Amino acid sequence: MTAVTLVESHRDDSLAVKVRAIIAGQFGISRDRLTEDSRLRDDLGADRLDRLELMIAIEDRVTGVKIEDGVVDQLETIGDLMRVIENTRNGAMQARGATGAPGGRWPCR
Repeated sequence: MTAVTLVESHRDDSLAVKVRAIIAGQFGISRDRLTEDSRLRDDLGADRLDRLELMIAIEDRVTGVKIEDGVVDQLETIGDLMRVIENTRNGAMQARGATGAPGGRWPCR
């Protein structure tokens, strides 16, 4: 592993830890219960409003993340949510690097 790979891996791990802490706090459960395969609706009992509130909490606490409301209905698992966050965050970083302006909103389908 190179130093860059180690830094990227650590950054991804810290992002996952932060997001899991937010999810655990929103739903009043232990982070240890959360896995990539945990289902937002079935396992956590999150209705649409719960999921919207979770997205707002994540946007407030994770730099560079903006999630469109319509995406909420497409998220089934925590793994889905993490992929959206990573893609959104990467898009925002690329947009800032290219133009100096924030960007990278996840598109609705």
